[in-house]
Amino acid sequence: MKMRKKSDLPVRHCVQCGLPFQWRKKWEKVWDEVKYCSDRCRRQPKAPI
Repeated sequence: MKMRKKSDLPVRHCVQCGLPFQWRKKWEKVWDEVKYCSDRCRRQPKAPI
């Protein structure tokens, strides 16, 4: 795999807090399923809109 610059990595927004987060090596195989930026956001109940 060719090295990529950090600024070239894909970015998503967390469905809980709305903050952007970047692709991580540990998410390489499940990137399409990643919705939350952290375990803390994943554990929190959904925020009312």
